[in-house]
Amino acid sequence: MGDYVNVAIELVCGLGILFVILKFLGKTQFSQLTPFDFISALILGELVGNAVYDHEIKIKEIIFASLLWGFLIYLIELITQKLKGSRKLLEGEPNIVIHKGKVKYKALKKNKLDINQLQSLLRQEGCFSIQEVEYAILETNGMISVLPKADFGKPTRKDMNIPVKEVSLPITLILDGEIVYDNLAEADVDEQWLKQSLQKQGVEKVEDVLYAEWHADQPLYVTTYDKSGSS
Repeated sequence: MGDYVNVAIELVCGLGILFVILKFLGKTQFSQLTPFDFISALILGELVGNAVYDHEIKIKEIIFASLLWGFLIYLIELITQKLKGSRKLLEGEPNIVIHKGKVKYKALKKNKLDINQLQSLLRQEGCFSIQEVEYAILETNGMISVLPKADFGKPTRKDMNIPVKEVSLPITLILDGEIVYDNLAEADVDEQWLKQSLQKQGVEKVEDVLYAEWHADQPLYVTTYDKSGSS
């Protein structure tokens, strides 16, 4: 029984340590995973994972190793911010794989990328033919950024001589049957206005609303719970 308790304690401590370290290192550990970030995440996980199944390692040693590794990663991130020359080595650099509509074979070969993989990445960006692409840049996180040719680019309001409207951000006012009061102030409306708007759409109770969104100069968008019993 004691072994199970020790494993549980080590797992909980390991989870807490990993969570704190990743929060400290920042969101780029998830959204912009460079090769170095991938290696660091693997090793950090291995430190905790191996410690859980190795009963000779004590919890203090797990904490020390994890915190030390987290500090080293933070130190390297700091170096890449201060010393521009280190970024290419540690983070890599973007590579142009399509230049003025022509595929750069040497760039593909350098990044171990074949035509099929390139086509897959382009399709994920909404380009289903290489002929549509003027420039394509392979980013350090493995994603691709695409600049389509003029004939395939989306028309803008300026292109179509349409008057520009002020852009506003949609604001969530009700989430899971509860009013988000901080967002009411952000939208410059009050609870009474919100309830009146719900009543106009046939909704009597806030608790019946799954999601409600406010957008300037538009009616309140409301989604209620599906009470039909279907999943």
